[in-house]
Amino acid sequence: MDIQQFNALQQQVLGLAFGLAFLFGLIGQRTHFCTMGAVSDIVSMGDWSRMRMWAMAAGVAMLGFQAMAYVGLIDPARTVYASPRFIWLSALLGGGLFGIGMVLGSGCGSKTLIRIGGGSLKSLVVFAVMGVAAFVTMKGVTAVWRVATVDQAALLVPAPGTLAAVLQPLTGVAASQLSLALGLVLGLGLLLWALIDREFRQPVYLLGGLGIGLLVVAMWWLTGHYGFVNEHPQTLEEVFVATNSGRSEAFSFVAPMAYTLDWLMFFSDKSKVLSLGVILVVGVVAGSACYCLLSKSFRWEGFRDTEDTALHLIGAVLMGVGGVTAMGCTVGQGLSGLSTLSLNSFFALAGIFAGSVLCLRWQIWRLERSI
Repeated sequence: MDIQQFNALQQQVLGLAFGLAFLFGLIGQRTHFCTMGAVSDIVSMGDWSRMRMWAMAAGVAMLGFQAMAYVGLIDPARTVYASPRFIWLSALLGGGLFGIGMVLGSGCGSKTLIRIGGGSLKSLVVFAVMGVAAFVTMKGVTAVWRVATVDQAALLVPAPGTLAAVLQPLTGVAASQLSLALGLVLGLGLLLWALIDREFRQPVYLLGGLGIGLLVVAMWWLTGHYGFVNEHPQTLEEVFVATNSGRSEAFSFVAPMAYTLDWLMFFSDKSKVLSLGVILVVGVVAGSACYCLLSKSFRWEGFRDTEDTALHLIGAVLMGVGGVTAMGCTVGQGLSGLSTLSLNSFFALAGIFAGSVLCLRWQIWRLERSI
């Protein structure tokens, strides 16, 4: 492959990624796909429908990833979530902060982008603050604190740091077979749990669960297989085209917000090339906006008052700091990471759910006191 062919492949990967992100935004807006909303429905109304939709998406993503890994289309050891360092405290604490932040900020990273596409100016502010907080936690003062404190609480586990890798020595089963078996059991379990409820089996919920899950699978294939080059024409190294991490990636929205701000602010710097993370952010907003404009549901939305502004700003900071600390959001760790069976993803997701439930109950308590 010469440099022209490599550049052409890079453009193809970015174009296809934009298309997948566009569909993510469109489906997310149409189905009201939102992890925070799903948890809120359970806490406030006892309604599990949106959580079942989320579980279906996670199950589909898990089944798709494990099937591709088993047949050799993608390498699970070369994903952004593969690591022998089990950062359990960072995952739990970062997830907890993110969970609190997404309640205060009216949605997680993906929902923030979807709401921007629908005309939410306050989500635009959340995006900007969250992106700055994420960047500071990746490379700034918060990053120094993170590395010197919570990241130190790490355990070394068998590579690539998945549930299958940890259980493999205990079972004696080949790692690839065990990973596929666990993916089938957990993935099918999530699907069955979602579909067992008759009220859930509606077109809108099925679209959200199947659609988002398949998009995660497609993104794994795009970055881990189609966009993988054995030998870069200049460096002669293996490369995953257009990814920020240098590994295969799927959907995630915390670090990509920081990358987007960085790309916009330093656009004239030729070293700042367009990457997958930036494309995902733009694509989700575009897809959501397209749906809202076609359905005539686009509405400008601003902050209600000073308290509303303050809570959203706090939430944005917590999501930026927590998302980077946990290495992902409800989509990054919750759908993409969980599909790889990463131990860090399981702990991060537990932290996110715990933080969001705690914050939702605090909001309910405040509301009851004010009556």
